[in-house]
Amino acid sequence: MIRVLAALAAGLALSFAPGARAADEASVTIIHAGVLIAAPGDERPRSQVSVIVQDGRISAIEDGFVTGDGADIVDLSDRWVLPGFIDSHVHITSQQGPDRRLSVFTDSSADRALQGAQYARRTLMAGFTTVQDVGADMEAIRALQRAIGEGLVSGPRLRIAGGAVTPTGGHGDINGWSVEVLRSQGSPYACNGADDCARAVRQLVQEGADMIKITATGGVLSSTGAGVELQFFEEELAAIVEAARMMGRRVTAHAHGVSGVNAFLRAGGHSIEHGTFLDAESIRLFRRNNAVLVPTAMAGEWVTLQADSGWMTPFQRAKALEVGPRMLDMVRQAHRGGVTIAFGTDSGVSAHGDNAREFELYVEAGMTPMEALRTATITAARHLGLEEETGRIAPGLAADIIALDADPLEDISAVWQVGFVMANGRIHKAP
Repeated sequence: MIRVLAALAAGLALSFAPGARAADEASVTIIHAGVLIAAPGDERPRSQVSVIVQDGRISAIEDGFVTGDGADIVDLSDRWVLPGFIDSHVHITSQQGPDRRLSVFTDSSADRALQGAQYARRTLMAGFTTVQDVGADMEAIRALQRAIGEGLVSGPRLRIAGGAVTPTGGHGDINGWSVEVLRSQGSPYACNGADDCARAVRQLVQEGADMIKITATGGVLSSTGAGVELQFFEEELAAIVEAARMMGRRVTAHAHGVSGVNAFLRAGGHSIEHGTFLDAESIRLFRRNNAVLVPTAMAGEWVTLQADSGWMTPFQRAKALEVGPRMLDMVRQAHRGGVTIAFGTDSGVSAHGDNAREFELYVEAGMTPMEALRTATITAARHLGLEEETGRIAPGLAADIIALDADPLEDISAVWQVGFVMANGRIHKAP
């Protein structure tokens, strides 16, 4: 329950109970946390703690339930309070289904932005206060990013890639249509040769990409029989990574087949999305390069369940049955091998708002609940370059705070029970 105390007269300083720290402004919220998991895996949970939020940021953390004249008190004394979750791999402006191939042509950028606003709010309400979109219409995703940043719509903090750099005819290009459609609707980021691929990277940076996403291998939901192994030449991969480095961007690669995983890591890539067929050499390369794996285990589960639903093309169905069932074992292998894993779901393949299922799959693959929570907080924040902004509940960081109705360390399924969401100090969901 939220109870708002009487506000002080203008200019009068706040006076907190003993042990609390004074605030400079009257716009203060104090969260009474029954159990605080402030930095999963780095700090032990603390009981009966007050988190003091001022002007969108965490100003202090105090033992006990403190109060302050003029402060808003959020009573979460019977709940588990954590940093807002981070999903490193979403497609926030779309969602897969039987009409997805057609909607690519019938929807405008404005349509996609408005759909994205709906999906963004759904994601935020599920406890995800930061997401990275790794493939969307650039005009739509930039508009949504600005609207969220300006507070015009409710949604998680948004980092964007825009379109994916892809070889012509590859997973990020258009496939499975007539020649006329292919010629008119091909991706502007499709490239051939090292110079052209460097051009695609620079174009994306020019258009506003926060990071670069490439499709190093084929993918499940592209309607082509090109398979899921490496689709770039090594000199193209090297040019992409170097062009991005020169423009101050990190590069992540969609990669299922082991040839693509290993070639991209050898080229100096920063992270792998999916990684389905990784092997012992992949694990060695991950660890040598301090590279990150974003497993998207949910996507594997979802395409496996959907393979016989009737809407996939024959190419899609064959790849779904080849790739999907292997992804959970991949997570298990990577975790045992000591690979750094950042939380990512590929939501937009599966339904937005169901992101929490990824936690359950990680625990099924051998992680402890605390390890799983860490992938979506501290590790994901570092992966996105946001460790000085979010990923922990600590003084100076953004007030991205959620509360669960049950103990996630006892049963990871508690991550579905999100009763409170604060993003950048603004309450979006309250008990």
